[in-house]
Amino acid sequence: MAADVPFLYHFSRGAEVTDEAPFREIAAYCRAHRDKVDRVFRTLSYFDCVNFAARSRAPVLFSVALMDQITPPSTVYAAHNHYAGHKEIHVYPYNAHEGGGPHHQVTQLAFLGKVLA
Repeated sequence: MAADVPFLYHFSRGAEVTDEAPFREIAAYCRAHRDKVDRVFRTLSYFDCVNFAARSRAPVLFSVALMDQITPPSTVYAAHNHYAGHKEIHVYPYNAHEGGGPHHQVTQLAFLGKVLA
């Protein structure tokens, strides 16, 4: 598997650190409904991919872009840290949501070639 700047991991963290959609909408709802914050994140936990990462076993190559406002790096690291199978991660310090772009695609092809051989 090749997970480029994987999205929708660790909703509560995303809502705390970025003002980009969909995390912006979650934060706005919690701001208006302070009494429902626990319920919001309990419900979102059913869809939080970090919970699926702990069950995943396929070899995976992650990418994380440290200037990504759409998929905050800490949420990608949550996915990586919980991933149960063989995993690698490539970090792109100066990239945003495009991740490593074409450079990373070459890395992905090499990874997939090695895994599928």
